[in-house]
Amino acid sequence: MADDKLSGNVKTAYDEFYKTHDEAWRMLGAKYKAQHIIEVCKGRTFAKVLEVGAGDGSILKILSEQNFATEYHAVEISDSGVEYIQSRNIGNLKSVQVFDGYHLPFADDSFDLIVLSHVLEHVEHERMLLRELKRVAKMCVIEVPRDYKKNVDGRIKHFLAYGHINVYTPTSLRYLLLTEGFKVEADLTSMIEPEVTKFNTYINQKKPKSFVTDLKITTEFMVKSAVGAFLGKSKQEELANAYTVLCSKTDKQAHIF
Repeated sequence: MADDKLSGNVKTAYDEFYKTHDEAWRMLGAKYKAQHIIEVCKGRTFAKVLEVGAGDGSILKILSEQNFATEYHAVEISDSGVEYIQSRNIGNLKSVQVFDGYHLPFADDSFDLIVLSHVLEHVEHERMLLRELKRVAKMCVIEVPRDYKKNVDGRIKHFLAYGHINVYTPTSLRYLLLTEGFKVEADLTSMIEPEVTKFNTYINQKKPKSFVTDLKITTEFMVKSAVGAFLGKSKQEELANAYTVLCSKTDKQAHIF
């Protein structure tokens, strides 16, 4: 696939992002993303793991500390992201390189698992990337935010501010994966943890700390968790902030008509 599939302004935007990123905030988010990966892969072992769109390496660092796999590899569109990953001394990290956003510089079936965490919502040609993941790895873990809500088209400015050009529900992501010849092996939904909401409120947004705010954040999380547990998977997917799926590849190809 040609390099021009990745818009130049996209590469520039993410390169600047990793030059100015907040490590504490990204590590907090990565803590829970890594937990989701470990949970959805429970009962399985992996030797070679590749993270596609590895950002600053926060998820790989946590996975390495948890001895999730034998060796790790990373690709990222941003030069500054690659440089930062290389500086972090991640255990058993064997390679880090810049890629064009679509073509993975590896042979067929090179990896036991690919991690694609909070990347697909940013991808201009999502099916092209999925087909490349399927070529290179036996299994994939994909996590996306559950951005789709009623009147989502009225919040385009908000989502584009985060680079989210695609919006998903668990159902729509499964549809995309199934039509590209993936088989869903395991999945889970998750909500933003109170710890993350408090950090975003008090540190990122610089709002004054308050017992009332703390109570509101914790209570809302607990109520939604209880409602989801009582009403089952469909309600959990409706309330979720993110959706994580472990999938394996099949011999099926995408067929249109």
